[in-house]
Amino acid sequence: MNRAVRLPLDLPELDVTAAGGSRVRRSVLPSGVRILSESVPGAQSATVGYWVAVGSRDETAGGFGSTHFLEHLLFKGTAERSALDIAVAFDAVGGENNALTAKEHTCYYAKVRDLDLEMAVTVLADMVTSSVLDAEEFESERGVILEELAMADDDPGDVAGERFVEAVLGAHPLGRPIGGSPESIRAVGRDAVWQHYRRHYSPGELVITVAGAVDHDALVGWVERGLRTAGWDLDVAASPAARRPDAPARIERGSALVVVDRPLEQVNLYVGTTGINGSDERRSELGVLNAVLGGGMSSRLFQEIREKRGLAYSVYSYASAYSDAGVFGLYAGCAPRNAPEVVDLMLGQLRTIASDGITAEELTRARGQMAGGAALALEDSDTRMSRLGRSELGTGEFLDLDENLRRLDGVQLADVQRLAADLAERPLSLAAVGAVTENDFTGIAGLSDEPSAA
Repeated sequence: MNRAVRLPLDLPELDVTAAGGSRVRRSVLPSGVRILSESVPGAQSATVGYWVAVGSRDETAGGFGSTHFLEHLLFKGTAERSALDIAVAFDAVGGENNALTAKEHTCYYAKVRDLDLEMAVTVLADMVTSSVLDAEEFESERGVILEELAMADDDPGDVAGERFVEAVLGAHPLGRPIGGSPESIRAVGRDAVWQHYRRHYSPGELVITVAGAVDHDALVGWVERGLRTAGWDLDVAASPAARRPDAPARIERGSALVVVDRPLEQVNLYVGTTGINGSDERRSELGVLNAVLGGGMSSRLFQEIREKRGLAYSVYSYASAYSDAGVFGLYAGCAPRNAPEVVDLMLGQLRTIASDGITAEELTRARGQMAGGAALALEDSDTRMSRLGRSELGTGEFLDLDENLRRLDGVQLADVQRLAADLAERPLSLAAVGAVTENDFTGIAGLSDEPSAA
């Protein structure tokens, strides 16, 4: 495969050979259900994912936290299987079974031997389509979720990360926490979660992806049988749900500075701004920028702040991209007395790249780092399964390793500098959790509570 493969919603069948000889197939059923597989030569296991195109950003007032609630409840039993039956089905074959809630999708997944793939596909189909949302289980799981949120609140890194995203994205739905808040979880009722379930868990929203040892035709048969058993009418013609619009959203920054005072040995710091969205053509440039700035032990942040000055143990940069927005952030954990200096140093490195660019040696090293990381990740069927799901629900195009490397090779020094300059000019936000106050950061250039938009 030499170029990106488009995934039109009205194309019923697709069959391509990807890098390394894997075979990628896609079938769109008349009901709108989409099934994608990547058959990997020599694989003896497979990972299957049931994706639903609904995330925390899709919730409405009165139902905040519903998506995360459902992720828990779908393991609690159906008309055919109890919660124990579901657990035993995977434990008995040494399989793995879990789920994740994100801001724009939910995924229920399992990894099993090839001999057990039919079982995994069937059980997940039952879970996703036929949860009973038992009232007693609902209340019990409410307590579990509250404990999960309490555990996250005990982690200052998690708290700083959540507050940073809220500060950058403001009132945009992407700024809300994925898991909901303790207040919203206590308030949401079973009826609201049930309505959320019935509204979004439908054929047009469902995508099934499998990677590893998989026969596509058999997979389609298993999926159809599982969905029909659940009572889904697959004979009614319907189109897959449209993908999310990718026009960049107008973001009103929530706040410039958020400080949570806690008596900790370290302060956890995030500083940054809005990033680029998932379909932005500068994705490869962003990958290079992130690698050079804070993507490894040779990165500028690591070398300057940890190796040369000994001011932090953990320091890095990261980027998150969604359909219409993104976040670009710099993180460090350091002693409270060093926090202002560390923030200055982190921002200084970004601004230096914005003004002076990166070196040819750094570009070569970043390309090698990203190429090697991508190749190693694809040794895992989980990564390949996830790549199929994100391609189908997100960008609407499939990129294999060869195409990703081709795009990476096209990144030039000037491209990286232009992107860094763009990001460096955007309104900044900082979130800090630890024994610090707002006054500790008032002298940092770029932090202001003046109204701002990006």
